[in-house]
Amino acid sequence: MLDLRRRQFITLLGSAATWPLAAGAQQAAMPVIGFISSRSPDESASAVVAFRQGLAEAGYVKGQNVEIAFRWAEGDYDRLPMMAADLARRQVTAILATGGNPPVFAVKAATATIPIVFIIGSDPVDVGFVASLNRPGGNVTGVSLFTSLLVAKRLELLRELVPVATINAFLVNPDNSNARPDTAVMQAAAARLGQKLIVLSARTEQDIDLAFASLGQQQATALVVNTDAFFLTRRNQLASREARYAIPTIHDLREYTAAGGLMSYGTNLPDAYRQAGIYVGRILKGAKPGDLPVVQPTKFDLVINLRTARSLGLTVPLTLQASADEVIE
Repeated sequence: MLDLRRRQFITLLGSAATWPLAAGAQQAAMPVIGFISSRSPDESASAVVAFRQGLAEAGYVKGQNVEIAFRWAEGDYDRLPMMAADLARRQVTAILATGGNPPVFAVKAATATIPIVFIIGSDPVDVGFVASLNRPGGNVTGVSLFTSLLVAKRLELLRELVPVATINAFLVNPDNSNARPDTAVMQAAAARLGQKLIVLSARTEQDIDLAFASLGQQQATALVVNTDAFFLTRRNQLASREARYAIPTIHDLREYTAAGGLMSYGTNLPDAYRQAGIYVGRILKGAKPGDLPVVQPTKFDLVINLRTARSLGLTVPLTLQASADEVIE
């Protein structure tokens, strides 16, 4: 009996000695999601919450059964290739690439095997990220906001609010691959409306100031700011210059209007991040990105800042207010 108890004790002791190793192995096996963005963490707080909500809907909770490695370029596209290469070296389980086309180009160049989920404004087929919307193929899928399709609509909304504006400026970041196709769409829309379009470029804070300073010389009476992560990081600067130069402006995201911009019209961004979280969760469970159709937007938000309108001496038509999803008093 004594020998039996001794053997049981030794067996129990041996099992206990392996507990820390087993726990460590389990912790090491926890999947890690790479999150690479052109934006900054402060302005992306609500987006991260929405992404984690989508993950939770798919059964994954940060710190419990998944970790997230964040990489923020804060509007500096030159930092993206190094960040993408770092995530690839870490061999993360999947990568979310968001904040326009540049992060997706960076991660595609860094890996051809790690699953990639994007959130972009462009048509991913035209850009070359996927083979088709229904069957993306390869290691890439995601959410397309199709902002290019909304560019013309923004010009129409601006015209409805400022009907006397016949010369419109279009601000683009030349470092963003959406600049050229979106400019072509805008030029066609302006011609259809019988308006003149002036294209302004800005890739730095100083460029933004120079662009606004040139509005008077160009005789521009309204402005459309194109979709771009760098511009979003500078939304307070843009709102300040829009007020200083008294230029009615429309943007793509609510964040601009909340910062003091006049108007915004675009896809509901938190919902896009939630959808991306769901897709990443499905991939963690074994789904192949190439088999997951690209998610397309179904909800678009029109936000109007009445305070800014009043400061510009504009009266927002009641019909436009009624069609808005949010009116900031």
